[in-house]
Amino acid sequence: MNDKALSQKAWLLIAVILVAGIVGVAWYSQTTKQAEERVLTISTTTSLYDTGLLEDAIAPAFKDATGIELHFIPKGTGAAIQDAMNGAADAIIVHARSKEIEFMENGYGVNRKIIAYNFFVIVGPENDPAGIKGLSPVEALKKIVEEGRKGNAIWVSRDDGSGTNTKEIALWEKAGYNYSEIKKESWFRNTGTGMGKTLNYCNNVRAYTLSDMGTYLKYRMDGLIDLAVLVDKGEELINIYAIIVVNPEKFNKDFDGAMELVKWLTSREGQKTIGEYGVERYGRQLFYPAVEVLEKKSGNIYHWIVKYGFIENNVWSECPAKYRYKADIKFFEAKMS
Repeated sequence: MNDKALSQKAWLLIAVILVAGIVGVAWYSQTTKQAEERVLTISTTTSLYDTGLLEDAIAPAFKDATGIELHFIPKGTGAAIQDAMNGAADAIIVHARSKEIEFMENGYGVNRKIIAYNFFVIVGPENDPAGIKGLSPVEALKKIVEEGRKGNAIWVSRDDGSGTNTKEIALWEKAGYNYSEIKKESWFRNTGTGMGKTLNYCNNVRAYTLSDMGTYLKYRMDGLIDLAVLVDKGEELINIYAIIVVNPEKFNKDFDGAMELVKWLTSREGQKTIGEYGVERYGRQLFYPAVEVLEKKSGNIYHWIVKYGFIENNVWSECPAKYRYKADIKFFEAKMS
């Protein structure tokens, strides 16, 4: 072998070593970075997600405070709970007490904490063809049925097992109608999708629907819809949001990280973040912090949260003792008269 051939082989060997070194460093760097990043996955309702509260306010503030990143899976409450039951989430943030109890009763969730509230509203076209403006929720639904059957009104349901849909079904039952039967009528339509898309659909076909106030305000103020709030009175319209941690005995999830999120959401900083979201952009709150109300234990809102958000098990509590797991946090309890 001559000197020239030997030199070429040497340079080739050096090049191979350099490439291998670069790849190795890049792999080590990426692996180390992934190990250092801590990410929580939260299954949640679209009515929270669509407003931007979770991604635009809570996630960045929580990461600043703890270094933990939040990823969200937004679906209706029923689907969000199913995702958690499939092991896809570390915690859920939802708004349907009956489904939350079932989730915990089946052993999937622990340490439920109420974090916020706002109100459901019935919205519809400004000209209000069914004439429901100012009525109670039950009387409004009766009028919509009456006018719907005459061809003068359209009702749109999410019909997706969400918290909003759960509340809607309860209101139909209170008004004396069977939801499974009435939704077969021609004036009754369903979208099977989230709150934002349902509002857009209602806007297009000039229909009535039940919405949470937060999503409605965002869509209205952003100029996406021109529907009007027609019914907003009645304690049964209170909309209560809670976080539930996935039971670590069911799935190997980040229980400690999820509990950090619970503590932060119920801390002064977390509650301030919730209460201030939307004020600067929309001129009013989209959500109201719940902790201060529960601490004061007085006023209509407190009694409505207890009535529609607490769970009875000897005493009324946001999380009865049998659903608690290694929790170094305070749970609110109340006596019902």
